[in-house]
Amino acid sequence: MFEYIKGILEEITPSNAVVEAGGIGYSLNISVNTYSQIHQQKNVKLFLHHVVREDAELLYAFAEKSERDLFRLLISVSGVGPNTARIMLSSLTPSEVATAITSGDLNRIKSVKGIGLKTAQRVLVDLKDKVGMDLLDGANALTGGNAAKEEAQAALVMLGFVKASVEKVLDAIVKDAPTLNVEEIIKAALKRL
Repeated sequence: MFEYIKGILEEITPSNAVVEAGGIGYSLNISVNTYSQIHQQKNVKLFLHHVVREDAELLYAFAEKSERDLFRLLISVSGVGPNTARIMLSSLTPSEVATAITSGDLNRIKSVKGIGLKTAQRVLVDLKDKVGMDLLDGANALTGGNAAKEEAQAALVMLGFVKASVEKVLDAIVKDAPTLNVEEIIKAALKRL
């Protein structure tokens, strides 16, 4: 239904962005990967996926078409909803997800929070022939302080993690590596939560 949105980036966190287009502010669910690409921009163009549920209409936005295409493939798998797909694309880069699928790397897929053994196997079986070289080529592999820790905590709580657990994990991560930026902290936390 919606292809993309082009407008002014008014607000952004690692899990949500507000883009003003035509005088309307659109709340968009984003991945950490998309956050990494757009957080310093003022004018953005994001590719959209519209989810209509009984109780809500949600927009998921992506900096690259290839990430949106991979998101759509992931949610086509039984047991993988939009939030789980977004967590996958926040824990791993789109190219890492695509490579894990094409190479059959069960452990890489299983390492994502919310993905159990059966779901990981289903992802590999269902998508092995659907993830082509175009997704691998088009997927961007992107690579601190207290402000970064607080922003990471807010993003993880918005993704549905318990605040107390998040705080404990983030304290350990920041203690071990105090120079990590927001994206790196979130990726490390998603592996531990």
